[in-house]
Amino acid sequence: MLQIRDLIWGLLFAGCAAAIQVQITPTQGEISVGESKFFLCEVVGDAKDIDWYTPSGEKILPNRPDIFVSRGDETMSTLTIYHANVDSAGIYKCVARNGDKEAQATVQVKIFQKITFQSAPSPQEFNEGDDADIVCDVVSSPPPAIIWKHKGSRIQVAKDVRFKIMVNGHLQIRGIKKIDEGMYNCEARIMARGEIDFKMIKVVVNVLPTIRARLSEVNATADSDRSALLACDADGFPEPTVTWAHNNVVLETGNKYSVSDDGSELLIKSVKKVDEGDYTCIAKNKAGEKAEEVSLNVFVKPRITYLNNQTASEFDEQVTLTCEASGDPTPTISWSFQNRVFTEGEQSLDRNIVVRTHARVSSLTLKNVLFTYAGQYLCTASNSIGQDIKQLYLEVRYAPKILGPVTVYTWEGNAANISCEVEAYPGASVVWFRDGLQLPSSNTTNMKIYNTPTISYLEITPDSQNDFGSYNCTATNVMGSESKEFILIQAEVPSSPEIEQVEPFSSTAVVKFEEPDSMGGVPIIKYRVEWRLTGQDWTGKEHYASDDMTAITIVGLKPETTYEVKMSAINGKGEGESSLPSTFKTEPVREPSAPILEVKVQERGNTLKVNWIKQDDGGSPIKHYLVRYKAKHVSDWKPEIRIPHNSEYVMLSGLDWNTEYEVHVVAENQQGKSEPGVISFRTATDPTTIPDAVDGGSGLGTGAIVGILIVVFFLLLVGVDVTCYFLNKCGLLMCIAVNFCGKAGPGAKSKDMEEGQAAFTKDESKEPIVEVRTEEEQTPNQGGGPTEPNETTPLTEPDGKTVKDDSTKCETEVKNATAEVKTVPNEAPQTNGNESKA
Repeated sequence: MLQIRDLIWGLLFAGCAAAIQVQITPTQGEISVGESKFFLCEVVGDAKDIDWYTPSGEKILPNRPDIFVSRGDETMSTLTIYHANVDSAGIYKCVARNGDKEAQATVQVKIFQKITFQSAPSPQEFNEGDDADIVCDVVSSPPPAIIWKHKGSRIQVAKDVRFKIMVNGHLQIRGIKKIDEGMYNCEARIMARGEIDFKMIKVVVNVLPTIRARLSEVNATADSDRSALLACDADGFPEPTVTWAHNNVVLETGNKYSVSDDGSELLIKSVKKVDEGDYTCIAKNKAGEKAEEVSLNVFVKPRITYLNNQTASEFDEQVTLTCEASGDPTPTISWSFQNRVFTEGEQSLDRNIVVRTHARVSSLTLKNVLFTYAGQYLCTASNSIGQDIKQLYLEVRYAPKILGPVTVYTWEGNAANISCEVEAYPGASVVWFRDGLQLPSSNTTNMKIYNTPTISYLEITPDSQNDFGSYNCTATNVMGSESKEFILIQAEVPSSPEIEQVEPFSSTAVVKFEEPDSMGGVPIIKYRVEWRLTGQDWTGKEHYASDDMTAITIVGLKPETTYEVKMSAINGKGEGESSLPSTFKTEPVREPSAPILEVKVQERGNTLKVNWIKQDDGGSPIKHYLVRYKAKHVSDWKPEIRIPHNSEYVMLSGLDWNTEYEVHVVAENQQGKSEPGVISFRTATDPTTIPDAVDGGSGLGTGAIVGILIVVFFLLLVGVDVTCYFLNKCGLLMCIAVNFCGKAGPGAKSKDMEEGQAAFTKDESKEPIVEVRTEEEQTPNQGGGPTEPNETTPLTEPDGKTVKDDSTKCETEVKNATAEVKTVPNEAPQTNGNESKA
């Protein structure tokens, strides 16, 4: 290729030896802004200089930064335009010179702007409700047409007035909403060149925070080492940060405050009264901030701050007790003394007790002070949070006051105490006098004095009538003294009690009476009751007296018999006169009275002891007691239990847990049975019950356990029988072998056995039957026939001879087995004829 070109240039040079020709390649150029391009200027002929000129006619000098000219050899020069811009457009000229010869060529350079997104940031953020201006600045030459798309569809501004494409190509959304958020496509087109480009712009709509306090007011108690929790919930986009402020100071986690990770909760530790006030919850994001106030109300429990003991003297004009308390809400203050409560105002009809309250101070004024005002007073401060109670003691100084009965009864030789009870503050000293002489004197040996802090006892043992009379007790302290006369009186025996009514029974009688009119000055110790058959000696018995005693029971009487009864009372002095005799007649022999029952739960909760108290036996000795019981929820009674006549209780064990039972006890004599004494009770809950099993678990029931025990017992019997069969040749199996299989028993001869069997019966179907009976099952033979065989009846041959067989052990085993079966009639197996023969 190079050789051909050189040949052409050689021919041209030969044809035009003296001419210069210039050619620019490419002949024209289009450059987009920012691109670079070069142009080659080729010269035919000898050219000393090859120069380039700008569109403005200026010669392009070497080493310009934007336009660069370089000469490769004597025949060419290169023009390079770097990073073209619109100012680079125009006609560039290449000139070749050689002396006075000159040639030139031009090339027109056109600069065009490709689609360029100068400013289309992503994401672009706006606040909800604002008029959003989505920026998309595009430059090109010629200017492009702008199209906006959202969610794959072109935005039709004609259909939604909120959207508008601005002159500068921006997209305006009036009152932008959260639903407008997303990706927007800004597309630029140049129809002349078919050029197209686009930019995806993410639009973010920020939402101003909303904030809501969980509680607008929070109540807390001060000085209780407790915390208060303030909380608010904030929402918005982006998620707002939440802070708390109090008195314009932002609160942070520390010793006093604790803020949750998301800031929604503020914990105020160890709340004090000074913490009360408004706290601001602030939510902030790019869209702005919102604040909400939360009020903390700090209440303070009442606390009594001032309360002092007081001292006064009896008959002082007044004394005032003061109580001061703090708290929020302001506490109400009340006073109490003994069982009385004092509030605001006058507290007594005589106006001697007055309460006055001002703010946090209350005063209790006691006028015309009495010694009874002394004691402990309580001040109570209360509000809605709690209360505080403190006590003060009011001491009242007063002269001694002597209390106690003035008359004391005794008799010669019986020591008696005269009590002089003294109330005084300060404490008083006590002195005893008689006839002006201080006791005890040198000539009184039958008197002693014992002192306690509040009582002085004068013990006197009268020797004669002279020791009875008046005695003086004098008590003295710094406030004064007081004297009182006490009289020692000779006691008498009591008067006779009055018999009101005698209620007879068959063997007992109840004597109802009134106590004596005169006790003789000392308490009655006993009552003597005496009774007799008409014309015979009196029989008596003493009964210790008790409070409100109005009846005594006589026992051991005969039925249908007439008796006389009288009573007398006995005190320390002696026995008084007897009452007039009363006559009564006992009733005929009859059934006993129903016993009185009581239940005592034993250590194990399903075992109980039922005691009874014997009542009237109806004139005939009690033979025995009949006891029966049952669970209330069932109809069948347990088997009746017979208890000896001298018994006073019965033990019921093995009862069902947590079950209500009913017990009847009947006393029986020769005349018949009494009405039943009835009592009900409930057993305890089973302490070993597993809750899951009780609530419907899979534990074994009572029936299952009984069944298992029966099976085990049966297997044990079979094992013992098999052992006896092989070791001793006896037992039930041996008997079956002998009778059914013809096997000879141990120690017996085959011939004797055959003869014995022939003597009993002609065939095998008529062997003698052996039956076991208990004593109660034995019944006399009817018709005077021969005695029915039992366990003691020997087996005989037809001629009356006793059969002797070495298989006695076998028969014993059968009998025992039969007896065992009969003890459980409901479970006895139904035997066939062959089995009975065995």
